[in-house]
Amino acid sequence: MLWVSSSSKLTAALCTPDRRLQEDSKNVQIAVTSGRYDRILLFDDSLVFLQGIETHICDLKTVWVCSSTKQNYFQNFQLLQIITPEEEFVLTSREPQNQAVWQWKLNQLIQQRLIGRRNFPLWGKAGETSDPPTSRVSTYTYKNEGRFKNATYDGDMSWGKPDGKGTLKWPDGRNHVGDFQFGQENGFGVYLVPSSLPDRYDCYKCHWQNGVMQGYGICEYADESVYKGYFKDNMRHGYGILENLASTTDPFKYTGNWHKDKMSGYGVCESTQKSERYIGMWQKNQKHGHGIVLMDSGTCYQGAFALNKFVGSGILLSEDSSVYEGEFTEECLLAGKGKLTFNNGFTLVGSFNKSQTAGLQTQGVLHTSCEDQNGIMKRKFQLGVGLLPVEERWHGIFENFQKFLESGCKRETEESFLGFHVKSNKKLQKSQEYLHCQSDVSGEIEDILKEMSLQLEQESMQCYLEKAFKSSHHPLMKLMKELCVVFQATYSGIGANFHLLSMAQEEIKHYATKIWELYRALKVMAGGANDMAVPAGEDEEERNEALNSYTVVLPILLPYFYADLFMLYMLYYQQEDAYYWQGIVRLGMLTDTKLLQFLDVQKFLWPLKDIKLTANQRYSIVRHKCFQSAIECLQKIITVMDPSQKLEIILKTYTEIEKTVSRVVDGDYKLPMDDLLPLLIYVASRAGIQHLGAEIHFIYDLMDPSNRGGIYDFLLTALESCYEQIQKEEVRLYKC
Repeated sequence: MLWVSSSSKLTAALCTPDRRLQEDSKNVQIAVTSGRYDRILLFDDSLVFLQGIETHICDLKTVWVCSSTKQNYFQNFQLLQIITPEEEFVLTSREPQNQAVWQWKLNQLIQQRLIGRRNFPLWGKAGETSDPPTSRVSTYTYKNEGRFKNATYDGDMSWGKPDGKGTLKWPDGRNHVGDFQFGQENGFGVYLVPSSLPDRYDCYKCHWQNGVMQGYGICEYADESVYKGYFKDNMRHGYGILENLASTTDPFKYTGNWHKDKMSGYGVCESTQKSERYIGMWQKNQKHGHGIVLMDSGTCYQGAFALNKFVGSGILLSEDSSVYEGEFTEECLLAGKGKLTFNNGFTLVGSFNKSQTAGLQTQGVLHTSCEDQNGIMKRKFQLGVGLLPVEERWHGIFENFQKFLESGCKRETEESFLGFHVKSNKKLQKSQEYLHCQSDVSGEIEDILKEMSLQLEQESMQCYLEKAFKSSHHPLMKLMKELCVVFQATYSGIGANFHLLSMAQEEIKHYATKIWELYRALKVMAGGANDMAVPAGEDEEERNEALNSYTVVLPILLPYFYADLFMLYMLYYQQEDAYYWQGIVRLGMLTDTKLLQFLDVQKFLWPLKDIKLTANQRYSIVRHKCFQSAIECLQKIITVMDPSQKLEIILKTYTEIEKTVSRVVDGDYKLPMDDLLPLLIYVASRAGIQHLGAEIHFIYDLMDPSNRGGIYDFLLTALESCYEQIQKEEVRLYKC
């Protein structure tokens, strides 16, 4: 009868051989409260709303039903709410039993539609209910205006909204696979966007929040460039790395800060085509602010940039160690007033003009006075100091860790704040990490916090940090990994330039300070999470004074950066170490007695009785036999990376020298400085540490400040005096 009384359009839309009408609002009266539709039809597979020739069809697989009560003038009205992915309808009836009939039939038919067959009667026994699940796997194509228009969703739904795992596909080729919550992308998801290039896509692997990319992600673009970093509101924002090495026109790698999809803030960009690296400030994808340019040839520029152009005065450090201070053109060519200091100490003050074709033209005054200490310091000028504050360089990395702490270290936010780890099971099983570290530091954040709360002493803290930095699941390891990336991006390769030494060593100390702060904050949170009481009292105060970034973090941190950092020290002290080594070679030609005599060591301190001579040997021809224990001890200084351990080795070397002297004089003998220095020179010359200058200043720069003025500082100063003495011309040119 329905099809007889219906229009041809409605019949064509709804009439199929296997479709059966189950209820009609004309028979069991119920209406839409908005008055938008005047008739409702319930079929075994769909719910249909009619208004004249307008038809709205809802597949029962994507229909949810719930009842509610509305109070009006002291009367309670029962309402039936129909929820679909794009619309909601509220039904009401004057007769409560009519609403009950519709609710019952809707739930039964939805359930039958979901399981795909009718294996139970539409009307059950008294008291029986069979409500369909509110969470279900559904497929739906969106039609209304909005982000999802024309997209087909296939996945978990709850109350008409994508909620759980699902896939969105658009007709234009866009595709999103991932986690959904309350109808929007929430959690991790992979988003594909077709490119203008044939069969190429931009692939975003990112964390989403309320429908936008938010947090850490990786984007592989169609042009083969790759971005790894943080997003905000679908834009690159915060710390990130963009690598485009496959480009044939301008391959580059940018490591640094982003703001609204643009390179802005502090960053490092290396251009392989130009063979140069820029370290400094950016604004909207252009060099803007203070910056440093390093050339593959060894030439360095420092100055201010505006819109990618060099502006004002600056400093040029050439590969032959000459230094120019003055005005430049936008292309970093000498132009205007300036001062040129040559590597021999001569200075030229005047006007300069350098072009790529005519070379350098100048008019000024040449000063040929002897080189002084100021000239030496200019040749070793340190770039970036004061212009690029260490606190402003990589704040984006530490900022995300801080946000992770502020969020309560929740497991579900860890990847969004700290990045995600991708490693195949085969590689993981073969790695040392799998064999040794995973059992020590759990991958669950709750277990990590619990274990941290038990670490109170320095040794246990260091042991824990050492294991944490090796565990791929630990938050501190993820932080360390990014710090290693940015340090190498700045100071390895072209960046291995001694003019960057001060920047590098202050950066390492800053890393240690920030990690110590974050570790302590994480530890406090761990104590709170596990209801651990914080120790108090004088002993705790003394322990806190001894525990700091130098004593706890730096010894564990340095091995990750030592190779690149120590290379800068070796380059900085290359000339001094070369003179020192000439002295070592010259002194190595002397026998022990001649060397002791040359160094003016008092004869009663000569340990000749320690030497066991063979039948055809004499004391005057013996080499490398005196103070053997002290020499072997000092040689160990190159086997450790921690400045405190290096200081302990120097102290032990001094102790071994005193022991040998006490044995020689048959009694306790405290060496005065006049006696200690020549003996220490003897030990240093025989130990033959190749880069002793680099070692000494590495210790000076990175040792705990509390050691200043103590025995360690005294002995380090004494060793430095020995190093300087060996460099002297009378030693290097001594005729054996």
